[in-house]
Amino acid sequence: MTYPYRLLAQHYDSFFDDFRDPLLAARRHVLGPILPDVKSGCDLACGTGTTALVLARAGIRMYAVDLSEGMCRLTREKARRAGVPLRVLRADMRSFRLPRPVELVTCEFDALNHVPRRGDLKRVVHAVARALRPGGWFYFDVNNARGFKTFWSGDVWFEKPGVVMVMRNRHSPAGDRGWSDLDWFIRRGRQWHRSHEHVQEVCWSAAEIRRALHAGGFEQARAWDATPFFDRNPLIRPGCRTVWLARKSCD
Repeated sequence: MTYPYRLLAQHYDSFFDDFRDPLLAARRHVLGPILPDVKSGCDLACGTGTTALVLARAGIRMYAVDLSEGMCRLTREKARRAGVPLRVLRADMRSFRLPRPVELVTCEFDALNHVPRRGDLKRVVHAVARALRPGGWFYFDVNNARGFKTFWSGDVWFEKPGVVMVMRNRHSPAGDRGWSDLDWFIRRGRQWHRSHEHVQEVCWSAAEIRRALHAGGFEQARAWDATPFFDRNPLIRPGCRTVWLARKSCD
C-alpha cells in the first residue's frame, strides 16, 4: 500500500482538528455501552494516536497500528509524553497481526477508505477478524459515495504559521474513488520549500461492506449516519459519512 503521509503526518492534528470532537461524540454514542467491558483493543490506521491514547487513558490495554513511519513515530512520542502505556506497531491494515487477540478494533477518520483497491476491503476485514477474540467488536467510519461527490471537488487552502497546504480534490464520475493532490509550502528560514503528496480513497456501498463483514465472520452489523455528530459543521450532509459497529461471531 502506498502511504504518503510524511508531511501530512507532521501537520495532521493542526489541520484536521475539527474532526476530533465529532468522531469522539460518535464513539461515545456507539461504543458507550460496550467500553466498560473492554479490557484490550487496537486502533487500526491509528494516525497520530488520538483515539488509541483516549482509550488507553480509560484503562484499556491498547495497540496502535499504522503503515506510516511518521504516524507511528508521532504516536510513540505522544504516548511517551503522556506517560500512557501504548504499544505501537508499523503494519499494513490488510495483513497486520497482533501479539494476542483483543476485544475491540477501531478504525476511525475514514482510514478504511484508504486501501488502494476495491478488493482490499475483504482482506482488511479478515485481518481484523483474526485480531479479535470471539464476540469482539469492530468499530469504524467510512466516507460514502455522496461524500465523495460533495467533498472531493474543488480546491482547499490551509494555512498555519510557516506552513501552507493547498489540497486539490477530485473524484471519479461514478463516485467510487476520490483523491487529493497536496502541495505543501514549508518555510525554512527566509525560504519557502515546496513538496507534493498524493492521497486517494476507495468508496464502498453499504451492501459491499455488509458482504465483506459477513464473509469475515461478523454478525450484528449496525450503521449510523454521522451527520448528527457533526452538528456544528453544515458541510456534513446526510449520507456523506457512516459509522459502523459489527460483532465477530462467538462460534
